[in-house]
Amino acid sequence: MIRKAGTYRTELRENMRGGSGTVKIEHFWEPGSEMRAHNRMAARLTLPPGGSIGFHNHENEDEIFVIVKGQAEADDNGKITLLSAGDTLLTGNGAGHSIRNVGKEDLELVALISTY
Repeated sequence: MIRKAGTYRTELRENMRGGSGTVKIEHFWEPGSEMRAHNRMAARLTLPPGGSIGFHNHENEDEIFVIVKGQAEADDNGKITLLSAGDTLLTGNGAGHSIRNVGKEDLELVALISTY
């Protein structure tokens, strides 16, 4: 199955997980109806400068962030690290994370959440 860019279901989340600003979420595929594997999300997230997703834990699931564009500050279960294009972050097994756009351009990342 192929889905072309620009045709993804898009949603806007204000103050996502207690963060700041509006996160744009472009869902590549819908869990259950399109993806039968145990995935909860497969999407591109865009955070404006200064925007963030607040700290949250992942129980019984793994989340992978792949930084596509921009500069981010990630809290990886208490360890603060700067990330840029090509960097990845894996959070799961009860650990938590947050991410904030610290650059002057939009931060784009791919988010994949798989459950177990």
